[in-house]
Amino acid sequence: MLVVIVVLGIALSVAAVHFTGGSNMVTLTGADQATGRFAEDFPDEIVTAVRLTADSRSAFLDLGHGRTGIVHGIGDCFLTRVVTPRDVVVSKTDETDTIQLRLTDFTWKGGRFRFANAADVQALRNALGPRDTSSGKEAA
Repeated sequence: MLVVIVVLGIALSVAAVHFTGGSNMVTLTGADQATGRFAEDFPDEIVTAVRLTADSRSAFLDLGHGRTGIVHGIGDCFLTRVVTPRDVVVSKTDETDTIQLRLTDFTWKGGRFRFANAADVQALRNALGPRDTSSGKEAA
């Protein structure tokens, strides 16, 4: 009897997640939707460029001042973050159109993101890659 109760409980939990939208995979329809969704959580930020992933599940937004905004689809919702190079470890991949990011944020660890072109990947590497802080200018 206990096995039946456990199995039924698990089945009801899975069904509840599915019917409340947890198994849906939300996608971005374009740069405007990514910017609008990001503005809901960060209304004071000014977006200068948007880079959508090839599967339209994520967008990376240039914010200036060494910061990057992220809109990422999880289930039927969007997660948004503002990151700096200190918050991200960029790993090289064998593919020129893919970037691997690991965030220091414990609520979302990042992932592997594929883009339609290598230029977007290179721009993200430039924005989120490590900075050379040892070459500071000396005062005269």
